[in-house]
Amino acid sequence: MSLQMLTPIELAPNLTLKNRIVMAPMTRSMADDDLNPTMAMAEYYAKRAETGLIVTEATIVSPLGQGYPNTPGIYNESQIQHWQQVTDRVHQQGGKIFVQLWHCGRIAHSIYLNGDKPIAPSAVSFEGRVPRTNGLQYEEPRAMTDMEIERVIQEFAQAAANAKLAGFDGVEIHGANGYLIDQFLHWETNQRTDQWGGTPENMGRFLFRVIEAVQKEIDHVGLRLSPVGYLHMALNEKDREVSDYVLKKLNDYDLVYLHNGAFDDVKYDYIDGTVTQYMRRHYQGKVVGNGSYTPDIAEQVLEQKDADLVAIGRPLIANPDYVEKLKNHQPLTEYNAEMLNTLE
Repeated sequence: MSLQMLTPIELAPNLTLKNRIVMAPMTRSMADDDLNPTMAMAEYYAKRAETGLIVTEATIVSPLGQGYPNTPGIYNESQIQHWQQVTDRVHQQGGKIFVQLWHCGRIAHSIYLNGDKPIAPSAVSFEGRVPRTNGLQYEEPRAMTDMEIERVIQEFAQAAANAKLAGFDGVEIHGANGYLIDQFLHWETNQRTDQWGGTPENMGRFLFRVIEAVQKEIDHVGLRLSPVGYLHMALNEKDREVSDYVLKKLNDYDLVYLHNGAFDDVKYDYIDGTVTQYMRRHYQGKVVGNGSYTPDIAEQVLEQKDADLVAIGRPLIANPDYVEKLKNHQPLTEYNAEMLNTLE
């Protein structure tokens, strides 16, 4: 069982993974109060270094990018030094690790932003409660100016440069799940009529500018997308013309992979299949499938060539020795939500 999952794969000429299992990025909110990663986080990732690639929890590129408590940053010297401890421990265990670069955009609150309003493509609020708070509601964001858009592009670039200094093997740009980049890619959240909105080409401009800026700073760049409006976003079938355009244009960029951001890889009629299959039809590079996979389903996804790698999330929280258990045909420990309270 799982022979495909355990085979090596070359992501780039100088980056070969020992297997096709990617540790999915999972927000744990365990950084210290200065948003530095901790030694407990270093040990948490090191225990999972037998996966082919670790993608860290989403990591903010600037103070204005924060949307949850105690999520790590990678925008100052202290954070870089603390991340170096993480990458050192993972590399000591023979692992590879990317940091996921993140800006929450409207999925934020002024309590995290020194009283400032969240920023977004347009002043369209998300209706709902802010997670891990005492019932706070999301606020209406402020529409970004051209200058602010350019500044955030540079913040992604600087974060990539910082990731290189911190010893990461690459970065994953978080363009999924209703956060800032994704907000530019959907009609509900991008109501601009300037060069950043109004047409698929303009709506994709921010994403591609971020990719270009990041690729100037670090060699290995992956991207996570959720074209169906999977989280923090209403499903709008009109968005398909944007995602069709974006997925095809991504073939012009030398990404090491494209990662499906949907947590459940179910079929959608308007994209004629699962998100992973939809990505595969349009994108010619390597695809990371994702979607609450059991080992059997993950193996099937690889055998059908829907994806080249598979992302595993909660089972890796429950089973730090996930890869070893697959190799030895041992049963997996079942995940439960109480496991989120510690970094074991």
